[in-house]
Amino acid sequence: MTELRVERREGLPSVVHITVDPADDVTAFEDALALGANAGADASLWVHGTSDASNEVMAAAGFTSDRTLLQMRRGLPAPPSGMRTRGFTTDDIDEFVAVNNRAFSWHPEQSGLTAESVRDQMNEPWFDPDGFRLHHIDGRLAGFCWTKVHTEPEHLGEIYVIALDPDFHGRGLGKPMTLAGLDHLAATGLDTAMLYVESDNTSAVATYESLGFGVHRTDKLWERP
Repeated sequence: MTELRVERREGLPSVVHITVDPADDVTAFEDALALGANAGADASLWVHGTSDASNEVMAAAGFTSDRTLLQMRRGLPAPPSGMRTRGFTTDDIDEFVAVNNRAFSWHPEQSGLTAESVRDQMNEPWFDPDGFRLHHIDGRLAGFCWTKVHTEPEHLGEIYVIALDPDFHGRGLGKPMTLAGLDHLAATGLDTAMLYVESDNTSAVATYESLGFGVHRTDKLWERP
């Protein structure tokens, strides 16, 4: 069943989320889009599970898109990481925030992280400090792989946020860092892992494909010009 959810943001335009059921015809999508119009003319809209038909409807409605996310998945377990990591503690917050903001200075959502927002996420019921893997080199945080476990609508693990400090790029740390997260998810008994990646981040997509991930779903962000 095609689903509609409106994300209200204080002081910012709303974001409409439409999750497309491939079994539905295009009329169901058009109906959801019409309901989403109530969120306001300045609202942006995510189509989760985009298709040629939904692309045509959005273009005809006057929306444009310049951002596409790929949801990629692979089975578990994966090959062992071989990288030494440890779990996250409150003492790591400030260093993590600094590395995150250096690594994601270009990212529309992940940049500008604050210690306060990290503490808020640590209070979420899904947060597991042991699933937040850190790798250090010479006493510095070189990279991290933050995982998350979903129970609805499916029971699967997610590589939630993963990054390397730019000072440690070019050392071949990306693959073992990803595998360290998959090691943790497999150890919890999960048999499927997923992640989201920007479609134009070709190096990251290639890395994940080399680790056995394949595209499961494509999501597009649409806005009125």
